[in-house]
Amino acid sequence: MPTRRRIALLGTGIMGAHMARRLAQAGFAVTVWNRSADKADKLSPFGVAIAASPSAACAAADVCIVMLSNGPVVDDVLFSPDNTGKAPSEAMAAGSVLVVMSSIPVETCQMQAKRVSQRGVGYIDAPVSGGEPGARDGTLAIMAGGDAKTVAGLADVFAAMGRVTHIGPVGTGQMTKLANQIIVGATMVAVAEALHFAAKGGADPSAVRKALMGGFADSKILNIHGERMVERNFVPGGPAEYQLKDLRTAQALATGNGMHFTLLDCLVGMFGDMVGQFGNGVDVAGMLQEVERRSGGGAPKVSA
Repeated sequence: MPTRRRIALLGTGIMGAHMARRLAQAGFAVTVWNRSADKADKLSPFGVAIAASPSAACAAADVCIVMLSNGPVVDDVLFSPDNTGKAPSEAMAAGSVLVVMSSIPVETCQMQAKRVSQRGVGYIDAPVSGGEPGARDGTLAIMAGGDAKTVAGLADVFAAMGRVTHIGPVGTGQMTKLANQIIVGATMVAVAEALHFAAKGGADPSAVRKALMGGFADSKILNIHGERMVERNFVPGGPAEYQLKDLRTAQALATGNGMHFTLLDCLVGMFGDMVGQFGNGVDVAGMLQEVERRSGGGAPKVSA
């Protein structure tokens, strides 16, 4: 009987925990590490092992998946000595593969790939889209950059979490995710403005949303986040500060490449103001609040 592929997953937050659970349920031997141990402990009932350090998790893994918040955090966790005195990148065995599924800058991926390749470790950047529902249901859109054969060899791993598409060399997965975030950010603002526009005109925003679904204005954002806006449920499935991080990364990359995009600059401003006004820990659907604030009309009053 073949040995089960061993997977380490670093970062069991809103999405990482679901991803680890699905991998364990698919039959992989999964070990996780999280800075806040209580979040990782909740995975024990699914047969997931809990490591005391990221290097311990990675040392025994054939595949190490990273699902942490941003580039500096990923760099710090992977390349700095942990409580064992060893960095996880140094603990990984030659022939293993590092899969960074966090949304981080393109150049950060490329530098990380060079560093681990010196130890014979493969590298794939594979950011995702689909938010918490996609992670929970295993329907994430996975955008993979790196060696095509390596990506193909991880088909069963990716299948447990969603649908993978190989884009090109290392960094192109992140480029695709940034393109995704421009579309997501723009659509989020469009849905928020449309629902607020209709509500202030006396229409029931719930009925407006239902009427638009199935037409040319339909989208997952209208479906999922539009419902959140109607219910004014802004508890984060996808925190707005992460969306802002990605939009700023896209803006910086565009500027570095000599490009200027009016819509992207507008989105950075709107999401920046939203986070500034309403703080961290608000779902991206909370853009409705920023739209209400900017419009000067405020939230429509609900009749008794």
